[in-house]
This record gives sequence, C-alpha cells and structure tokens, in this order.
Amino acid sequence: MAEYTRKEVVEEANKLANMLANIEEIDRFKQIEAKLNENQKVQDLIRRIKAMQKQAVNLQHYGKKEAQQKAEKELERLQDELDEIPIVAEFKEIQVVVNDILQMVTGTIARKVTNEIVRSTGGDVLTGQTKAQMENDLTHHHH
Repeated sequence: MAEYTRKEVVEEANKLANMLANIEEIDRFKQIEAKLNENQKVQDLIRRIKAMQKQAVNLQHYGKKEAQQKAEKELERLQDELDEIPIVAEFKEIQVVVNDILQMVTGTIARKVTNEIVRSTGGDVLTGQTKAQMENDLTHHHH
C-alpha cells in the first residue's frame, strides 16, 4: 500500500482544482457571469430586488402587514422580470451544471475514502458502518 503525505495529497488536490477550473463548462460559466455583470438591465434589477428585500424585512420588523405584502408582491414581480432575461436563465442553467460537476467530484472522493476506511477496519461496505459502529451499534438507537 502506498503511503502519501498530506502535502502530496494537497498538491494533487491543487492539480485537480486546476483541471476543474479549465474545463469547458467552467469556462462557459465565467463567460456568462461576465456578460451578466456587464448587463445594465440585470444589474439594475438586482439592485432593486435587494432594496425591496431590505424594505420587506423592515416592514415585517415594524409589523406593517399590508405594506409588507405589497413589497413582497413587488419583489415577486421584479424576480419574474429578472428571470425572463435570457442571460439570467442561461446563468442559472450553467450554475446547475457546474454545481453538479463539483458535487460529482467531491462525492466520488468522499465515497471512496469512506469505503476505504470501512474496508480497512473490517466494516460493512454496504451499510457504510465501521466495525466499531457495527459492534456497538452507535448509529441506530432502538427504543
């Protein structure tokens, strides 16, 4: 079994991060984000939404129910207006894709590490329990 130092693992993680940072989807994400930041209409709407959110919170704080509901309706309208802008929809889509990729990578690593630990302690890979957990039943409390 090869032994690795923590330093070596961190170096590999950096390499992996560089690879990830340069895949096509991330590149697209950066391009779309840049377009989003340059889009005056989008930025204006975001500013108005943030201001309206603040207002809604204040109105709630002072118990001004009717005004609060009005603010929330306006907030919804602004949000819909924002969502109708094509670049915004595109940004949300690519955001989901990028998140999925990151989840897949971290999930793969976590799963593999867990399985290795479980296997090396003579635990059960199927339930993901280590031997100590199986023997003491730490994870399931039966009443």
